[in-house]
Amino acid sequence: MAIAKVSEIKVSSKDSFDDAIKTGIARANKTLKNVKSAWVKDLEVSVDENGMISEYKVLLKITFILEEL
Repeated sequence: MAIAKVSEIKVSSKDSFDDAIKTGIARANKTLKNVKSAWVKDLEVSVDENGMISEYKVLLKITFILEEL
């Protein structure tokens, strides 16, 4: 029987939401084993003094399978 765990991570990108998501999943794969899925829980942007988007932020929920002992 497989047991899954969910971990939340927040990641940002200067380029796009898509880049933030890809960066977050790549980072999760460096630390977590058996990453199986991810879903976007929240989106956020930072706005500079000119009213332009300066940063895209994503809160991801990463699902991974725990290894058997």
